[in-house]
Amino acid sequence: MTREPLVLDGGVGEGGGQILRTAVALSAALGTPVTVRPIRPRRSPPGLRAQHLAAVRAAAAVCDAECAGAEIGSPEITFRPRSPRSGRYEFDVGTAGSTTLVCQTVLPALMLTEGDSTVTVTGGTHNPLAPCFEYLRDVFALPASAANLQAYFAMDRAGFYPAGGGEMSMQVRGVESVENLAPLRLASPGTLRYVEGLSAASAELPRHVVERQLAQALGRLAKEGLRASIEEASWETRSPGTVVFLRAVFTQSVGGAFALGERGKPAERVADKAADALLAFLRSGAALDAHAADQLLTLAALCPHESQFTAQRVTSHLETNAEVVRRMTGRAVRIEGAPGKPARVTVEGL
Repeated sequence: MTREPLVLDGGVGEGGGQILRTAVALSAALGTPVTVRPIRPRRSPPGLRAQHLAAVRAAAAVCDAECAGAEIGSPEITFRPRSPRSGRYEFDVGTAGSTTLVCQTVLPALMLTEGDSTVTVTGGTHNPLAPCFEYLRDVFALPASAANLQAYFAMDRAGFYPAGGGEMSMQVRGVESVENLAPLRLASPGTLRYVEGLSAASAELPRHVVERQLAQALGRLAKEGLRASIEEASWETRSPGTVVFLRAVFTQSVGGAFALGERGKPAERVADKAADALLAFLRSGAALDAHAADQLLTLAALCPHESQFTAQRVTSHLETNAEVVRRMTGRAVRIEGAPGKPARVTVEGL
């Protein structure tokens, strides 16, 4: 008998696309059918947009899911997964929507297959509302490897808003079963080893933009007693853009931050935003920065053993993901900390 789908309220918590992505990611990995409604009820316009639809269709492709309501503007979807399959997949967001969010949506299902997978996604690689490519590769992937996630990321072409046109790929080695996953145990970041980063811009922009971003970032970090190594890059892109990415590598964990340029924003302000975010993480003493915490919670939900980690601060995204995990898995997720403050997160073992 076909199971009735679990119904999730898409308007709870932050009420955006994250509820939908987390729901279909866990549905594809766990084989649990799910209905999400309403979708993005407080956004303008509400309903499915192109980047959310790309993530849903990608998740459906890797597990041969039946998906009702998968169209632009739809206020709800019902996702009925079958078993995920390893293989080669290609997805096109069709806009400058985030390629990294598509990768994170299909990752849980592909990591539980028996074989290796390669995923290529075209769209935006550097989006202000999603982890940039460097964050996915150099921050998210490292603590995720402690959970036995074996994923490798490469960027063939950068893509900025509004034209997108970037391309990234992800290779995932399947572990076959949740029994082969390890819990996340990250109470402390350990000792700071080094700080590094990237200052990059489209090739059509003046060279001094990259240099000013770099100089400002180095200066801000130096004022805090931090020596950093920051690389420079110039990319051929369809739309002009810039990025400053910074990461702090510890003996037990890693944290990162990034900021994107925009028309009228001085290069120095781009660097300041990235530096402010990284310094805030360093001062928190937590093992994971605010963004990694909610992203890694989805992986922790798949491991049958208890996971526990400290997070830079309690965000609406963390609280929202925790609620989706509770509903989808029936497991307790405790967040010990006030909104905006450092927290200890525990995912109960089975």
